[in-house]
Amino acid sequence: MSARQRDRRLGVPRPPRRHTSSRAYHSHTSSLPVSSETSAGGIVVDVRDGIPYAALIARRNRTGRMEWCLPKGHLEVGETAEAAALREVREETGIQGRIIRHLASIDYWFSSPDRRVHKVVHHYLMAYNGGTISVDGDPDHEAEEAAWLPLKDVSRLLAYPNERRIVGIALDLLYRD
Repeated sequence: MSARQRDRRLGVPRPPRRHTSSRAYHSHTSSLPVSSETSAGGIVVDVRDGIPYAALIARRNRTGRMEWCLPKGHLEVGETAEAAALREVREETGIQGRIIRHLASIDYWFSSPDRRVHKVVHHYLMAYNGGTISVDGDPDHEAEEAAWLPLKDVSRLLAYPNERRIVGIALDLLYRD
């Protein structure tokens, strides 16, 4: 069964398609330079008293609203996606994880005032290895809060549909039976 078929079976939401009919917007964004970005992160799971918890962070979006999301960040020069995912989780949450497997990669476009960006984010399922959850080690100070939240509640709390889909894949892997 393909990932798309599994997602449909589970009722996992698909990312919305953005269609713009405004020629002015299209002509403006198509004239901007294009750049590529790659990030990595994931879902760190810890089971306590038989209940699985996931580490999430809260950060402000571009409008200043606080949003819960999965820890992730840019790859540094020469760094693999796996190494970046482990580093970003450690920096943004204070905890060490161990990669269990790749879950999925999200691929999308966005525009800023000076460029169009093609972004790919690699997400991994990780097991908790140690540390205390905290945002104190975040060098960019983007994460304002970090917390262990029950895995069953995570999809409801996440701000982005693509990240909810990633959690659905993780839940399917963890609870196949």
